[in-house]
Amino acid sequence: MRILHVLSANFFAGSVSYAVHLAEAHRTQGHEVWLLSDAATLPTGAHVEQLPISNRRHPQRLRNIRRIRQLVKQQQIEVVHAHSRAASWVAYFALRGLKVPLVSTVHGRQHLHTSTSLFDIYGDKVVAICANLRTHLAEEVKMQPDKIVLLPNGVAFGEDARGRSVPSELRLSFIGRFNGGKGERAAALLQHVFPVLLADLPSLRVSLIGGELEHLPAAGKTALAELQQQFGSRVEVVGFTDDVPGWLHRSTLVIGAGRVAIEALGAGVPVLALGEAGSEGIVTGETYIQAAASNFGDISALLASTTVDYDALLAQVQTFLQAPQPVEEVLVQRVRADYNLVRISSEVLALYRSAVMKKRVPGFIPVLMYHKIPVEPLQTKHRIFVTKDRFAEHLRFFQQQRFTPITFLDYLAFANGEKNLADFPARPLILTFDDGYLDNYTNLLPLMQQYGYRGVLYLLGNPAIRYNYWDVETDPTEPRCEIMDEAQKRAFVAAGWEIGAHTMSHARLPELPLPDAAREIRESKTALEKSLETQIVSFAYPYGALTEAHKQQVHEAGFAFGVATDTGGLRIEDDRFQVFRVNIFPEETPATLRKKTSSWYRQYYRWKRGK
Repeated sequence: MRILHVLSANFFAGSVSYAVHLAEAHRTQGHEVWLLSDAATLPTGAHVEQLPISNRRHPQRLRNIRRIRQLVKQQQIEVVHAHSRAASWVAYFALRGLKVPLVSTVHGRQHLHTSTSLFDIYGDKVVAICANLRTHLAEEVKMQPDKIVLLPNGVAFGEDARGRSVPSELRLSFIGRFNGGKGERAAALLQHVFPVLLADLPSLRVSLIGGELEHLPAAGKTALAELQQQFGSRVEVVGFTDDVPGWLHRSTLVIGAGRVAIEALGAGVPVLALGEAGSEGIVTGETYIQAAASNFGDISALLASTTVDYDALLAQVQTFLQAPQPVEEVLVQRVRADYNLVRISSEVLALYRSAVMKKRVPGFIPVLMYHKIPVEPLQTKHRIFVTKDRFAEHLRFFQQQRFTPITFLDYLAFANGEKNLADFPARPLILTFDDGYLDNYTNLLPLMQQYGYRGVLYLLGNPAIRYNYWDVETDPTEPRCEIMDEAQKRAFVAAGWEIGAHTMSHARLPELPLPDAAREIRESKTALEKSLETQIVSFAYPYGALTEAHKQQVHEAGFAFGVATDTGGLRIEDDRFQVFRVNIFPEETPATLRKKTSSWYRQYYRWKRGK
């Protein structure tokens, strides 16, 4: 891809580090990357151009907008990624009228401005770096929840921290900026915490590491001068440094928030999470989730007091420094997994591709759900069949309406750049068939081949299941319908169909313990890929039953899509793991098919059902 990052920080803030690390990760993968930044140089091999993005005067903003638009056109940029409100603002106006998506990463709580409500300046997709920030954007900024993606800052961790021992020298390091809210925290530590610790622990050294020291509040500067006079070289003023990893390695305990806390924990260095929103205390396995939700003290979910109890903080630090302990190994490994740069850069790239598809392909793609295709009507209360003759009428209708059936694999090929988006069908349609009934082989497949169509067949991972036991065991009057054997399933693969997974045993996932649900999802993919020797990229939730946890499990199992029944977004890219499918019933006619394949149908369905 051809990616442009727009940055506004004129010092090496966490947002700049995040953008640079992403740029380098994507360059390594072969993508072309540009950065427009207040800074003239950045530690990256990407194309860097200086532009005063943080200058909010209107004449300069107009110049910034013109330059971004010019660069996008000249370099055929496919996606723009903004890393601050100022960057989002100019990028939004620069991209007006162009089919180039804007992705914004929000690194902190947002001030509400008139332009926020007048214009959707954050663009097509918004990355929230922690759970509290996602809540803030949805509930206080009133951003559309389905455009917010939770993705933390990715970190390129150094060597594995297994077996890290406590440093022989006792050192407490404050690492962070010394301006703004973090500067106020540093000043309070210098006044209320560090004097007591230095007096009580004669071997303790306190290190102050970070930029913007000249902007430390006046009370902090006074307290720092007094500490230096009283304790001399035991108070180290390091300032900005490129060797943060080295200082982490030398520290017994780090006080910091955001990226500093993440890097420290990933290096096995204990952290007291203290940021602009408050203190999360010393991070342990028990407090990790809550601390991570606030980006380790930096961000509150809703507007709240930021008061810190420094007496309690002091007591906690005193207790720790009297008997320092390394970070639990299980926590170190979890942090390294949760914030792994390679994984997160891949997630961001997928987000870029999703944003491009949302911007450039037709807004509505009908995804229809079929099950059985018998010769004669079935005596069943479930009504999840369409007779062979009626289905032939459906195919004639699709042909007359100039629909082009595609699969999720086809869609993914366009999204991943393997196929040219200029060739994407004008009227795409996705036909899906659940469970793998024998009549799909005897009746459905020949009809689809007659029209030159392909679809998506959702199969169970367990080949020993040969009939619809989930219906029959709950209702003995239900017709027993045979499931295809392996050879018959392979005929669909040979015909160019996509095979999707439908759990191992047609389990209703919300009724299972989460580990069992994960196993049903994961093993169905593995089993089908092995037995049918085909790529499995989509998963169908049995009964359309799912929760957010199950969507996450589908994602973690390696699927690109999760398809529901009558829930989900208006478009595929609203939520790839809850794709809205339209139920097709025995009595469908050309008139009802026209309705169910119309662009307004999903919204109408939601309104009608109160969803």
